[in-house]
Amino acid sequence: MDRQESIDFAKKYLEDMVSFFGANVDIEAVVEDDVIELSVPSSELNSIFIGRGAETLRSMQYIISTTLRNRNAALTRVNLDVADYKKLRAEKIADQARGWIEQVRQTGDSYVGDLNPADRRIVHKVAQEYDDVRTFSEGEGRDRRIIIAQKSS
Repeated sequence: MDRQESIDFAKKYLEDMVSFFGANVDIEAVVEDDVIELSVPSSELNSIFIGRGAETLRSMQYIISTTLRNRNAALTRVNLDVADYKKLRAEKIADQARGWIEQVRQTGDSYVGDLNPADRRIVHKVAQEYDDVRTFSEGEGRDRRIIIAQKSS
């Protein structure tokens, strides 16, 4: 399956998935950095598609990605967003990260956060805007945490 077939397949697969719940929506599919970005517009079923703690959203993303891998698709990485949930969450986490960074800069004490991998990536990215702080992750699996510290420490 070539790149375009991968994109078309992922879009159709997601359309079929959401239509099972009675949603007839137009899914947007684009590719950025070899990741298929799928976007489901807002509907009355947002809470069902997102799920508690975005578990349903991540599960649907995983199913699509796994199916693409099993079909030997050229593109297998998928990022699924429903009603801009991930985008809005990323903005919220970035704002929180700036607050944590300011706290570290003022107090000199390191900040330790218990975040999922996607949120840790956002914090790492935001921290790159600052010359005097560094971020790193410690731990394994679910016990992995992000640490924001001053570069001098």
